[in-house]
Amino acid sequence: MAFQSIVVGTDGSQTAQKAVETAADLAKTGGGELHIVMSAGNVPEAQLRSERAGVPDDVAHTVNPHQDTEAALKEAAEPWESQGITVHTHAKSGDPSDAIISVAESNRADLIVVGNKGMTGAKRFFLGAVPNKISHHAPCSVLIVRTT
Repeated sequence: MAFQSIVVGTDGSQTAQKAVETAADLAKTGGGELHIVMSAGNVPEAQLRSERAGVPDDVAHTVNPHQDTEAALKEAAEPWESQGITVHTHAKSGDPSDAIISVAESNRADLIVVGNKGMTGAKRFFLGAVPNKISHHAPCSVLIVRTT
């Protein structure tokens, strides 16, 4: 089965990278598009004001809560774009599960790929919060990649 629209979430970690690699391999094999999603943590407005204070007015708008997220997404997309895969990046705010589900819905995804992240010991019998929520609310099939 070829997937035409694949959504994968990342937090920039090595374990999340394994899920991105799996999603990219599936996109490449099936000729599909890859959507990489990262949810930015909430950056306090006071911190943003402080960071904007030392920046010229004409570029102050670039200091935003998604700045680091967008840079990380660009870095995550580059290896796959260079292999001819069509990659779209999505910087979101809020709950990572909701962000991934939202991107999947708006892009009519065939598949969401998530990692099992950090499940060891007794925790291995329970999914982490993100894959668990996605598995229950996804608008499409879900692949949970063993990343540990």
